[in-house]
Amino acid sequence: MTFEVLAEPVRRRILDLLRERPRLVGELTAELGLSQPGTSKHLRVLREAGLVKVRADAQRRWYELDPAPLAEVDEWLAPYRWMWADRFDALERHLDADTEET
Repeated sequence: MTFEVLAEPVRRRILDLLRERPRLVGELTAELGLSQPGTSKHLRVLREAGLVKVRADAQRRWYELDPAPLAEVDEWLAPYRWMWADRFDALERHLDADTEET
């Protein structure tokens, strides 16, 4: 379920925004350039996946990131990390060599 939810770029952007701090739906709507119903639709999917929590504050609803389901994604990616870790090591060696030459 988490992977399917994260496949949508707008939902990933919402998570990026909520990583910074909790936000109201109006703030998210303004940042995303979507309609409020469109933003709410994505928030509902994220809530159902357990990636977002809602906190009521009088008439306002604060949306917050709940990173627990992302552990599933992290666990799945773990065996693949060597693929890019080797490339980062090669890039670091290249940059170090380039720096020594100048």
